[in-house]
Amino acid sequence: MGALLIAKQSTRPFIAKNRLSIATLAYSFFVFIVALMMLFPFLFMISASLKTTVQAFNEPLKHMIPEQIYWGNYQTLLTSPNYFRWIGNSLKVVALSILLRGIVVTMAAYAFARLNFKGRNVLLFISLSTLAIPPDTTIVARFLIYKYMHLINTHWVLIIPAVFDVFFLFLLRQFFMGIPKELTEAAIIDGCSHYRVYFRIILPLAVPALMTMIVFSFVYIWNDYASPFIFISSEKKQMVTVGLQYFSTQYGSNYSLQMAGASIVILLPVLLFVFAQKFFVEGITSSGIKG
Repeated sequence: MGALLIAKQSTRPFIAKNRLSIATLAYSFFVFIVALMMLFPFLFMISASLKTTVQAFNEPLKHMIPEQIYWGNYQTLLTSPNYFRWIGNSLKVVALSILLRGIVVTMAAYAFARLNFKGRNVLLFISLSTLAIPPDTTIVARFLIYKYMHLINTHWVLIIPAVFDVFFLFLLRQFFMGIPKELTEAAIIDGCSHYRVYFRIILPLAVPALMTMIVFSFVYIWNDYASPFIFISSEKKQMVTVGLQYFSTQYGSNYSLQMAGASIVILLPVLLFVFAQKFFVEGITSSGIKG
C-alpha cells in the first residue's frame, strides 16, 4: 500500500509537467498561426510585385513564388520622376516632425513630472482628455484653420500638427517619474538649473522611452494617408503613401506596380523597428508601471 502511494506521488509531477508541455505547445502553435495570418498580406504584396498585373489577378494564390520573376515593376519605379521625390518628401516631414516633437514633448513631460506649478494636474487632465476625441471629427475645422494660416498644400500642414502629441507626453511623463528624484534634487543643490538637469540627467536616462517615441512617430507619420490626401493637392509635394495612387491613373490601374512601390516603402519602418527593438520594448515596459 505504501509503495502504491509513493508511486502515485512520484507520477504527479510528471503528469503536471506533461500537461504544461501540451499547453505550451498548443499556445505556441496558436501564436504561430496568428503570426502567419498577419505575415501573409506582406508575402502576398511582395509576390504580386514580382508579377505582371494579369498574373497578379489570374493567379493571386496559385504561385506565391512566381515561376518567372518579373522585375519590370521595380524598373518602372526606378525610372519614375516622382517616386523618389515622394519618398524624399515623406522623409523630410518625418524627420522635422520627430525632431520638433522630441523637443516640445520631452520638455512638457519634464515639466509635468518634475515641476510643481499651479493647475498642473488640471492641465494634464485636459490634455489627456483630448485623446477621447476622434481625429476625423475635426477634419473640417482643421482644414479651415490651415487654410486661414496659408498652410494648405505645404509640408508644414503635416509637420506643425505633429509637433505636440498627448500620448507621448503621457508616456514620457510616466518614464520621467520613474527616474529617482534624488538625482535631480542633488543636481539642483549643486547649482544646476532645470535646463541642465533636463539635458544632462533626464534625457540620457530616458533613451528607451525616446526610442519608443521615435519608432511610433516614424511609423505613424510615414504611413499616414488621410492628412496628405486632404491637405496636399500638388503631385510633386505629395507623400509617398498617397503618391502610389497616381500609378493607377498613369499606368491604368497597375496594381502590381503599386505593390512594388509599397514593398519598398515598407522597408524603412521595418528596418527601424529591427534596430530599435531592444529600446522599444524596454521603453514600453518601463513607462507603464509607474503611477
